[in-house]
Amino acid sequence: MIVHLPTIKQLQYLVALRQHGHFGRAAEHCFVTQSTLSAGIRELESLLGTTLVERTRRVVRFTTLGNKIADKAQNVLAEAADLAELARAKGKPLSGDLRMGVIPTIAPFILPRLLPHLRQQWPDLQLYLREETSQAACEALHRGQLDCVLLAMPFACGDVEQADIFADRLYVAYPKGEAPNVKAIHPDEIEEGRLLMLEDGHCLKDHALSACNRPEIRASAAMMGTSLHTLIQMVDNGLGLTFVPEMALKAGILNHTGIESLPLDSTNAVRTIALAWRRNNPRATEFELLAETLKELTAPA
Repeated sequence: MIVHLPTIKQLQYLVALRQHGHFGRAAEHCFVTQSTLSAGIRELESLLGTTLVERTRRVVRFTTLGNKIADKAQNVLAEAADLAELARAKGKPLSGDLRMGVIPTIAPFILPRLLPHLRQQWPDLQLYLREETSQAACEALHRGQLDCVLLAMPFACGDVEQADIFADRLYVAYPKGEAPNVKAIHPDEIEEGRLLMLEDGHCLKDHALSACNRPEIRASAAMMGTSLHTLIQMVDNGLGLTFVPEMALKAGILNHTGIESLPLDSTNAVRTIALAWRRNNPRATEFELLAETLKELTAPA
């Protein structure tokens, strides 16, 4: 009996459509015409003998079974990508294409040191970087769109392996003249009504709130910022205070400001910077090598 199986291309079309929720955008993502993508999904539905997507003029809605099959398709595509990497990994280490996600509260403080070093030490490596929040980066990792992610732990990134790189302590940044005359600031001493936070989706916000263990702070945060650099400018202009990771301080984020910073006095006031990748990825040895390179670059002088 001949069993006709879905093609990788059909599964790619289905996953792209669910990701983008629009036939046109999904087709652009797959570098095909909209009619080609639509025909591919109809062929998949015909092959499986069921409707996966309900189509209306304005809305693309996946059926319950369609969502389940898209989940499976996503796993199949990730495994297919790993198959290709299995052969490629037999060659030189850290060579060829590598797609790495980096979260916004790490990227500007590590990449300026990392990239020149990688170009020099691993000239055959073609590194493609994508800056995203932790949640978006982890989702892209499991969809097979990223090979590894540089992020701050703890964070629920799914079934991954990780290599810890260094511990990054949290500080509190005050406008000039407002920092208490102490060596470290206890969470109870933070004036929640003046606290400036990153928008939801940034894990630095969650790490800071966890370190403080004060639920009322989440509801009392005065303003939200889209980036750490924006929050620093707000603090420098006397609008409030915020949390800053030690790596940002060492990178000079407070240069040319009047801001004063104090370490946060809490047992959880540390986030762990780590490199994560899908479990059983055939390039695991390369990722460990990359993590070791990062560890050497960020080690105290």
